[in-house]
Amino acid sequence: MRGSRFMVLGMADAADIADYDRRLDLQFREAGQDDARGIAELHADSWRRHYRGAYSDSFLDGDVVGYLVTMWTDRLGSSDSQARTIVAELDGEVVGLAHTRLGEDATWGALLDNLHVAYGLKRLGVGTRLLAMTGQAVLDSSPASGLYLWVLEQNTAAQAFYTARGGSYVESHAVLPPGGDPTRLNGHPVSLRYVWRDPSRVLLSTPG
Repeated sequence: MRGSRFMVLGMADAADIADYDRRLDLQFREAGQDDARGIAELHADSWRRHYRGAYSDSFLDGDVVGYLVTMWTDRLGSSDSQARTIVAELDGEVVGLAHTRLGEDATWGALLDNLHVAYGLKRLGVGTRLLAMTGQAVLDSSPASGLYLWVLEQNTAAQAFYTARGGSYVESHAVLPPGGDPTRLNGHPVSLRYVWRDPSRVLLSTPG
């Protein structure tokens, strides 16, 4: 993807990322029902790259897009006041996704259930921006709420990303099979809970 237009962003501040978004023509917005197919394709690609070994090959190499289209069609078609779904869009294509359920857990707060970025846009600040927007949405809804997510034990790159942005590992749990079908798992994968007791820690800094 347009490698010459990309630059690597680490712990960038808000001005850096806003300027880069303009040059890349990257748009962030609330997802709508028409985004179900694009989100599902991004989600499926992320699963195939990062969940292999945890999910079965037969599931990942089968009609996983169809499974996810159904799931996202249902999600985006519901009137769930506790759901927040943000997409990043580039040239009309969904290239980033953050889906959050507010007030999901009495102890840990809002659940960031899905955070995915197109493979060609990794390390360009898209995930950082989506995480910051998620944190803001949580604070807008309930300033006292925490934020948490589950990440595969094998996905050490994602764990490093969350740790660098203030997340803390607190516990592990067996991965639940997609759709409740245990044949979709490979062995007994483990997921780790990462938390932000104060979601303001994921907000982008602004120049002083």
